[in-house]
Amino acid sequence: MAKIKTPVAQNPLILRFHRLMDAFAKSDDERDFYLDKVEGFILFIDLDKSRQELEELEEDFLVNGSRYLLLPKMTFYESKKFMEGFVNEKVYDIDTKEKLLDIIQSKEARENFLEFIYDHLTELEKWQQYYVERSRIRIIEWLRKHDIIFVFEEDLDLTKNLIEKLKQHLFDARVPREVATAREALETKAKIYYSNEALNPRPKRGRPPKQAPKKELEPQITVDIYTTVSSTVRHFLFQPEIVTAAAVTFSSRYDTEAELLASLRGSSRVKVDEKLQALSERLESLRHISSRLAGLKELGPEGEEKMIRTTVTKEENLDGEDQKKGIFGVVKGLLPSRREKGKEPAEAQPKVRKTKTVTPIKQKRGGKKT
Repeated sequence: MAKIKTPVAQNPLILRFHRLMDAFAKSDDERDFYLDKVEGFILFIDLDKSRQELEELEEDFLVNGSRYLLLPKMTFYESKKFMEGFVNEKVYDIDTKEKLLDIIQSKEARENFLEFIYDHLTELEKWQQYYVERSRIRIIEWLRKHDIIFVFEEDLDLTKNLIEKLKQHLFDARVPREVATAREALETKAKIYYSNEALNPRPKRGRPPKQAPKKELEPQITVDIYTTVSSTVRHFLFQPEIVTAAAVTFSSRYDTEAELLASLRGSSRVKVDEKLQALSERLESLRHISSRLAGLKELGPEGEEKMIRTTVTKEENLDGEDQKKGIFGVVKGLLPSRREKGKEPAEAQPKVRKTKTVTPIKQKRGGKKT
């Protein structure tokens, strides 16, 4: 196989940070990942491929091996460095810190560490943020070490259409005006990754500006455009569609976060999710009520009276029949029955006592009373 002359890129390579982050996490003694220095694509040497495909790939590496860089391995020392750094910098509870340090020193530290983190939501959010920040620094250091001029696609403020045009005209000297302007923006952006701030990000001093409410926008995913990939190498392209950094797992056993969460079923993580779902449903109902109340405030007191009347009329219609039955029942209880009607006059007449006849006292002739 003759060596193919590689063209020279006219602008910094547009790399996917999330893909590199995933490849750096999965690279170990059994899995090899390579980065192409010409176009920026990633290769995963999948040993499950056919023998013929692997032999053809080996021949291609013998001829064009200089354009590929082997990604560093996530060794036990590197993974331990990640976990200990997180515990010492981000965990403040003493009991939690001691528990995590014991887990790090045990067997299967990475899996047990993740299981504990996913059972504690307060630590999970901090861990995901820390893992992204440390992975970013690690990747930038490695790219700078090999003198690769690059930008991360996730950091670009360009439209999807313009980014795809940059990929199409990567090796073209003459390009449209909008592409030339975008190239200048890429070159300016690429210099930031070689500054000290890229490896030591510091918060800006002074009073922070007033934060406007951020609009959640769906991340733009552009199409992969590679023009120098041979048919032999195409079978080994590593192209996972990772939308957010949270989808990249630190696990050495599971490839995706979905697989990791599936393995945690039956643990307290699922119970926490059920509680969160119940709380979210209650919050949704409260939002619905507050929105209705806000609408009534806009209508004024007339709207409130109208709503009260409608609710009262509904309750009256529902309870009308019950109230009628209740009145008849009370009246029926007060009225006497047929048997009691005959006895009522006798009981109603008061008892008249018999008058006693008093005999007068007769006097005897002697003046004595008898």
